[in-house]
Amino acid sequence: MKRVIVDHFGGPEVLRMVEEEDPRPGPGEVRVKVLAAGVSFTDSQLRAGTYIPGGPKPPFTPGYELVGVVEEVGPGCSRLRRGDRIGALTVWGADADRVCVPEAGAVEVPGDLDPAEVLSLVFTYMTAYQVLHRIAMARRGERVLVHGAAGRVGTAALELGAVAGLRIFGTAAARDGAAVERLGAVAIDYQNEDFLARVRDLTGGEGVDVVVDSLGGPLSLRSFRALRPGGRLVVFGRYNTLTDGHKNWPAVIEWYAAIAALWVWAKLSPRRSAMPYSIQKFREAAENRPGAVGGVPRYPEWFREDFGVLIELLRRGEIHPVVAERLPLSEARHAHELLESAATKGKLVLQPDAIEDAG
Repeated sequence: MKRVIVDHFGGPEVLRMVEEEDPRPGPGEVRVKVLAAGVSFTDSQLRAGTYIPGGPKPPFTPGYELVGVVEEVGPGCSRLRRGDRIGALTVWGADADRVCVPEAGAVEVPGDLDPAEVLSLVFTYMTAYQVLHRIAMARRGERVLVHGAAGRVGTAALELGAVAGLRIFGTAAARDGAAVERLGAVAIDYQNEDFLARVRDLTGGEGVDVVVDSLGGPLSLRSFRALRPGGRLVVFGRYNTLTDGHKNWPAVIEWYAAIAALWVWAKLSPRRSAMPYSIQKFREAAENRPGAVGGVPRYPEWFREDFGVLIELLRRGEIHPVVAERLPLSEARHAHELLESAATKGKLVLQPDAIEDAG
């Protein structure tokens, strides 16, 4: 098999390709021929070493999610069969042409859908859906502020919010304001406007019911002030911890200090709440062996149920995952170099140079 590896933390230049023997699935695993693997900001955090504590140490293979076809079923598997098309949240390990994933965390993918489009449902749309509906428990008619509204998770939150009948405000750069408003949200130019003052003005001084915060750090403290009584802030990102693709230590320290202050403030505030969200958990005793992956969905039952909902929304044309570019696995480094410029254009997808369905 071919796989991408990170042999030391750093920028896109640390990525390289290796060829090894095909992996064999362990107990409870299936071996999958990869049809599409996503490249996301989280992958750049893994590569740079700024991911949350517990992330992989080099050498490892990046790749947070995949869609593929089951080639071999390991001992103890009972649900999946050879030839099944599946999606999996891997956290790391997906950037290869063959991967072993836990059967328990895999979801079945209809064979008539584009694997690259479905890939966005596994991580991007799933994150937005669970933040809105599983964590914040947003209700029709509520006001929601989405930070980074022109990014991939932000765009997904705008589309899903429109389906759910939410009133959305989205922060974005001025150049992206029209795109945000085409999705039914009120755009707030975070570069030239004070988003907190603007939210208060738009809501008659009341504030919003929910803040979807994929950025974190000092921004979260100001976002907490945007909540009305009963409001919920959901924090799930640390965007500013990278500079030019490399770890920014002052920003990392600032992020953790601000989040610690936020949790204290939230504990002392009986009428508003701040909640963390993480879509994944690390595999217990995860092996950093070639072909293995590092994580599974935190709540597998939620994941399977919510994936079914997202598939139906995709079929009905109510959500529109956008693929910015499809690149061969050999161009993983270039895909990471494109991450910043592609953030508002759609999903970057790696696909093996030759794709053949198994069965």
